[in-house]
Amino acid sequence: MSGPLSHIRVLDPSRIMAGPWAGQILADMGADVIKVERLGEGDDTRRWGPPFLKDKDGNATREAGYYLSVNRGKRSVELDLKSEEGRAAVRALAAKSDIVLENFKTGTLDRMGLGYEDLKKENPGLIYCSITGFGLSGPMANDAAYDFMIQGMGGLMSVTGGPDDAPGGGPQKVGVPIIDIMTGMYAAIGVLGALANRTQTGQGDHIDLAMLDVSVAMLANQAMNYLVSGNTPVRRGNRHPNIQPQNVYPVSDGFIVLAVGNDGQFRKFSEVIGQPALADDPKFATNAARVENLPELEEILVAALASGTIDEWVGKFAAAGVPLGPLNTIDRVYEEPQVKHREMLRDIPHPLSGTLKQVVSPLNFRNAPLSFEKAPPLLGHIPQRCFPRWDWRRQNDGPNHQAERRAHQLSRGRDHDACAKGSLRADRFRPAQDAGRPAARGAAQPGSGGPLAASGAGVAL
Repeated sequence: MSGPLSHIRVLDPSRIMAGPWAGQILADMGADVIKVERLGEGDDTRRWGPPFLKDKDGNATREAGYYLSVNRGKRSVELDLKSEEGRAAVRALAAKSDIVLENFKTGTLDRMGLGYEDLKKENPGLIYCSITGFGLSGPMANDAAYDFMIQGMGGLMSVTGGPDDAPGGGPQKVGVPIIDIMTGMYAAIGVLGALANRTQTGQGDHIDLAMLDVSVAMLANQAMNYLVSGNTPVRRGNRHPNIQPQNVYPVSDGFIVLAVGNDGQFRKFSEVIGQPALADDPKFATNAARVENLPELEEILVAALASGTIDEWVGKFAAAGVPLGPLNTIDRVYEEPQVKHREMLRDIPHPLSGTLKQVVSPLNFRNAPLSFEKAPPLLGHIPQRCFPRWDWRRQNDGPNHQAERRAHQLSRGRDHDACAKGSLRADRFRPAQDAGRPAARGAAQPGSGGPLAASGAGVAL
């Protein structure tokens, strides 16, 4: 696996969207991401269909499109976290991982002995990201949350949708689970920041990330509009609250999206539609004037744009340097020449369907290119037979009882002769000290989750 994170291992017992989205971002950059799933059940989103992926014969599989959208590049292991065996396996894997991503309800993993304070005893350099609805503290810390709920509670829906007095007006959610997605992005940014800090200090960290906090942070310019004016922002449909004209306009064969950003662009826009005098009219000459007189301006623009086609207007405005594009349905997005040129849609090998189309990462690194070769894993992609048959009886040897010591075989790869393609061969990725070399600056001690020897990317099949 190539990419800038090819030396990093991530243990990912998260599920649904926010945590898995973060894990997929890291996997796309080359990290070895081990997805821990419930024994016999797997991630809930595997069943969130239809639609389901079709196999080579055209029959529906048990792999839902939702699941396939957020788990590319990972490997899957089934574990029963209610059993000592399952918990010991997680501890063993965490001891040799750089990052843990989890989105259980507050306190759940602590009660299992798998919280940050527990795991950092074996791995002081561990970076542990806890994603919850409301954070690890506060009056709602123990409450459950979903994206839709947080879009409403966090204020996003109050500024999304048409005005109450407009046809079809009222609060609307965003068409994708935007809070989950942005929470996943913040999680990825957070753990990368913690990795950078660890290279300087040798210390791990615990990141407390709340979906509600993300929603509040995402209010961005709308929040500052309120804070500097005292006026509560309202829903404006597709109109921008500060810059005009920006809206969706009907044309003869569909809709176009206009995004004029300054007075110079408005002058060019006015020339293209054959009404150059608009740019000199005091009611429209400046952005502030256009915002003030928007209803009158909108009537003029709707009439001027209605008779042209999408392609005609896109071509004319592109030549003039005015931002305008088609309002595409999802199927048309992938037909856009620019999207094709950027190779945002790739075919990835899949064991059930032969190939699987995936929308890939938008990141393009010149010196550490990304590869997209691993489809979202089948449940239990790491076979059970590759787990050593441990003796789970507690021994009287203090807190590091026999189960945990034997469980470390999982991350040390002692069974890879019997499971040539399925074993967890972490022996290739020992801390530098284990390889008989002095520790480099920023390198943690064995088992600390610090920088690993440069020979690979965590556990590899």
